[in-house]
Amino acid sequence: MNLHSWLGKMRRATHCELFRRTVQLGGHGPIVSFTFDDFPRSAYHVAGRILEDFGARGTYYVAGGLMNVTNELGELFSREDLFSALKCGHELGSQTFRHTSCRKSSLKDFSADVQQGKQLIEEIVGHSATNFAYPYGHVTLRSKRALGPQLSSSRSIIPGFNGPDVDLNLLRANRLYGDVDQLAKMADLIRQNARHKSWLIFYTHDVRPNPSEYGCTPELFEAVVGLATQSASRLLTTQQVLQELEPAARASSFCAVEDVVAFSE
Repeated sequence: MNLHSWLGKMRRATHCELFRRTVQLGGHGPIVSFTFDDFPRSAYHVAGRILEDFGARGTYYVAGGLMNVTNELGELFSREDLFSALKCGHELGSQTFRHTSCRKSSLKDFSADVQQGKQLIEEIVGHSATNFAYPYGHVTLRSKRALGPQLSSSRSIIPGFNGPDVDLNLLRANRLYGDVDQLAKMADLIRQNARHKSWLIFYTHDVRPNPSEYGCTPELFEAVVGLATQSASRLLTTQQVLQELEPAARASSFCAVEDVVAFSE
């Protein structure tokens, strides 16, 4: 392991250990959730339909400033997509307004961008989007500590399973990228999750025949949803899981550690 990889591993470990707000998953697992970052239209019009065919729904994390943008992920969401997704039972989460990295802005500016992102969604569709995903998966200890009390949950891109302790300030999630040659890896995650009765979160971006490096093909996505269903896991949105955990979540305390050893971020 080179120095850069070692530092990354230490950073992730520190982020996972400090400023936790934990709740017990208890007997609610196994659960599988499918989440989408940046909200490409294909994630809704293709992957959303696949989920609906299996009787499931997804969580779409919205960065308001990306509305109607076209980039390497293809066409991103429109105003109408927000209304349609909610009408079909999907969840809208937030992902700041400008899709800002918390590593490249002050805590004050980042917090303001988070609030602006939440406000835009509420102004457009009247929906309170209090489940959050960090843009680029970038997390800092300062942002984790500051945002924790303001949000129902914050999702990372740190791989792993949620449970038996679920850190609402840093949900673990696993990338769902590529084509069907990645299916064996996804199947193994689903099997492990079912065995441990935990909560497995997948994340991806665009879902189309020739996806970006951050997306997957419809064939892979449908196969993974099918395997999750066959595993006897429940397919729930982030908010649906938190609603089940709500009594325990209300009782959970935010663990603020005052004396933290300085860590380069």
